[in-house]
Amino acid sequence: MSAPYRYDVEVLHLLVSPEHAYFGRPRDGAADVPTTDADRVEVVAGKGLVGDRFYGKAAHMDAAVTLFAVEALEAIAAELGTDPLDPLLTRRNVVLRGAELAPLLGTEVVLESGGDAVRLRVGRPAHPCAWMDRVLAPGAHAAMQGRGGVRCMPLTDGLLHRGPAVLVSPVPLDPARAGDAVRRLPARLP
Repeated sequence: MSAPYRYDVEVLHLLVSPEHAYFGRPRDGAADVPTTDADRVEVVAGKGLVGDRFYGKAAHMDAAVTLFAVEALEAIAAELGTDPLDPLLTRRNVVLRGAELAPLLGTEVVLESGGDAVRLRVGRPAHPCAWMDRVLAPGAHAAMQGRGGVRCMPLTDGLLHRGPAVLVSPVPLDPARAGDAVRRLPARLP
């Protein structure tokens, strides 16, 4: 990792779901699939989150973990004039507060939480599906375009914990884009 920038963030949710919930036609409704909003999850390099639907699946190894900034969902709710939207319905694995994610595409980052650290390769945007109009609010699918989060490959084993965390990034991020929770910390690589 090149120039280290450290940002205070918060891990709000850690979603692990053993099965897909959104398949078929949205008008038929989502599958009743158990999900866990965990306090901590085990990450395995190259495979993903233990117990998740994408864990060890060849088609998803480069995108087994999704990061999502809750600020994007808050902005979408404001634009659509709705009540707050449930971030767990987006089916993203790691919901963060205080992280600007789009500039991280193509980089490696470290997410430090609960005394542990996990290195991730941020590979591509997490595009929303048409289900967002059904499960979040009408118009949510279009509103999420370009701010649906990012898909990552885990490069190290470790644990992610809900609560205060630090995002170590090789690129400077704009704190105004992510919210007041982001601030530059002295550079220290894990």
